[in-house]
Amino acid sequence: MAKECQKAWLTECALPAALEAVGERWSFLILRGVFHGLHHFEEFQATLGIARNILSNRLARLVEHGVLERQPDPYDRRKIAYHLTEKGRELLPVLVALRQWGERWVSGVPSNPVLVDKKSGRPVARMAVSTCDGRPLSLTELGWLDRSQIAAPDAAPAGGSAIEQTPTRRIGSR
Repeated sequence: MAKECQKAWLTECALPAALEAVGERWSFLILRGVFHGLHHFEEFQATLGIARNILSNRLARLVEHGVLERQPDPYDRRKIAYHLTEKGRELLPVLVALRQWGERWVSGVPSNPVLVDKKSGRPVARMAVSTCDGRPLSLTELGWLDRSQIAAPDAAPAGGSAIEQTPTRRIGSR
């Protein structure tokens, strides 16, 4: 069983495809810019200091992967505006988690501006892996199961859950 799960982990993991779509420094900085309200090629170029050819390439890849969409600017039809798609908006937790990690382990200082909840004005909580009901999980509480071993939420087998009955591979173990 462990070998089968390990083989699936190597061949069916979506992480390589995700990194192919957005896993490059300039792509993340462009996305940060869009989340901050930038929409035009010239804004990205001026704000990021990125070479025009690299910016053009990265924008095209983000559009190709469905993360951004190109739209004519309603105020100047000669300009193109880049906007997040639903797929792109779902990258927000990834960017927030990377930023928080960088604050803690790389720069050692809080970023500015601070990301806050508009309603309360308070900073957002640290990103964490959690259960379906919101309980935070540590690395030692996580394990890997083959997709076929996951029971429907309302169909736990008699005698316990599928996870309790199936050997799992703990994250960080061999």
